[in-house]
Amino acid sequence: MKLPYLLSLAFYLIAPTEVFGQLEKIFVETYYITDVNDATDTLGGDAQEGMVTYRVYADLLPGTQVLSIFGDADHPFTVESTLPFYNHVSDGQSFAKEFVKSRYQEGLVALDTWLTIGQTTKKQGNITHYGVPKHQDTDGSFIGGINNDGGSEMIMDGLLNNNAIDIPLTLSDGMDTLDFTPVDWISFGITDFLTGADSTIFGSISPDSTVYSSNNFLLSCSGVYGVNPDSNCVLLAQLTTAGELKFRMNIRLRYFLEDEAVDVSYVGTNIINAEDEIYSPLLNFPLQCGCIDPEYLEYDPTFACPDPTACQTPVRYGCLDSLACNYDTLANFSIPALCCYPGWCANRDIETVCPALMGEHTEVKLFPNPTEGQLRVNILSGIPTRSNLRIRNAQGMVVLTETQPNEEQNYNTILQLESLQPGIYQLQVDNTTGTYYSLFVKL
Repeated sequence: MKLPYLLSLAFYLIAPTEVFGQLEKIFVETYYITDVNDATDTLGGDAQEGMVTYRVYADLLPGTQVLSIFGDADHPFTVESTLPFYNHVSDGQSFAKEFVKSRYQEGLVALDTWLTIGQTTKKQGNITHYGVPKHQDTDGSFIGGINNDGGSEMIMDGLLNNNAIDIPLTLSDGMDTLDFTPVDWISFGITDFLTGADSTIFGSISPDSTVYSSNNFLLSCSGVYGVNPDSNCVLLAQLTTAGELKFRMNIRLRYFLEDEAVDVSYVGTNIINAEDEIYSPLLNFPLQCGCIDPEYLEYDPTFACPDPTACQTPVRYGCLDSLACNYDTLANFSIPALCCYPGWCANRDIETVCPALMGEHTEVKLFPNPTEGQLRVNILSGIPTRSNLRIRNAQGMVVLTETQPNEEQNYNTILQLESLQPGIYQLQVDNTTGTYYSLFVKL
C-alpha cells in the first residue's frame, strides 16, 4: 500500500464528511407575537400577551419531498418549552391538515400548536393550502385584522393585528396553494386511536403541557414539496408558547436519482444503525455551536454552527508510536502511516525520514516475536557493512548461521526456523560497527 493512499485514507477518516444532502437547513420562523388585544380572547383558552408562534420548515434541495416526521427507539422526537404551549380549546387541531380554511379567521385559532407535512387546510373544492415562509408569500392574507372576528371581546379591528414583527399577518398569512393534495396519511403517537383525543402538547386536554417526547411517533403521507420549488421549504410544525423553545426532530425524505426514487432519513440523534440514515445537527433547536474546523483537536461534527472561541488547539499530525524511529513527541494526532521502522518506511528513504540512524551503530529488529517458524530480521547500520548472523540455543550452541551477501546499510532477511525446537534463542549480529544480541522465542 503506497503512502499517498494511506495519508489520503487517514485524512478521509479524520476530516468531516461534508454531506451535500437533501436537507439544507431547518428554518424556524417567528410567525407572530401576541399583543394586549390578542390576550383578551377567552374562547380559545388561556391566551396571554407575548406568546410567540414559531413555524418550523425543512429547507430542502429542489425536487426533494418530505414523506414523514417520526420518532423511534434510537431517535426520539422531542418538542419542549419552559412554559406551556397554546392550543385553541374549541377549534384547535393536532394536525394542520384538519383545519377548514374559515376557522383561521376565528379568534386565535391561527396560533394553535400543531404538526403537519406542508398542508395547512383541508382540501375544499380543488384548493388545498400549504405553509410557506412569510417572506415568500406574495398572495396576501385571509387571516388577521379585518379578516378576524375579534375573538370573545369582538375587537373592532380584529385580532392578530400586531405590527411589531417584520411581516405582519395582515400582509402575509404564510399560506399558499399547490396543484396537488397528499394522500395516504398515517399517524400514531399523538391522538388516541379510538377517541381521537390528544393529551399531548398538540391538544388542549392538558393545557399545562410543556414537553412531548416519543420513541414511537409517526406522521406520514405520500410526500410534499414546497410551494416555492427553488427554495423548497416544507412546513413541519407550528408551535406557540411564551417560553423558550427546544426541539429535536427526525424526517424522512425522498428524492430522485436518474428517475429512481431514493428515500433517506435525517435524524437529530447521532446514532446511525441503517444505511439510509444520516445524522444532522441541524435538526436540533436551538443550534449547538462549537468547533467545526477539523484542523483543531476540539473539532466535533455534531456541532451545527461555528463558535469563534471553541477552536483552541491546532492539530499536529505525526507518528505517536514510541518504537518508531520518527516518533514525534510534539504530535497530538496519530497517523500510523507516517511511522518508520528499520526495514519499513512505506517506500520512503528512511535515512531521510530518520537521520538520527546515520551514526556508526547498528539496530536489529526481529518480528514476529514469538514466532512459529519464520523470523524476519531487519538490520539497519549507520554505515555500509556486511553482517554475520548466528542463532544460538539456550545451551550456547550455534544452530543456524547466515552472512549478509553485500555491504549495505539496510539488510532484510527471513530466517526459516521450522526445524528448531521450541524454546528461547539468541540472535548474534557481528559487523564492523560492533556485536549485537537479541532474544526471541520459538513456539
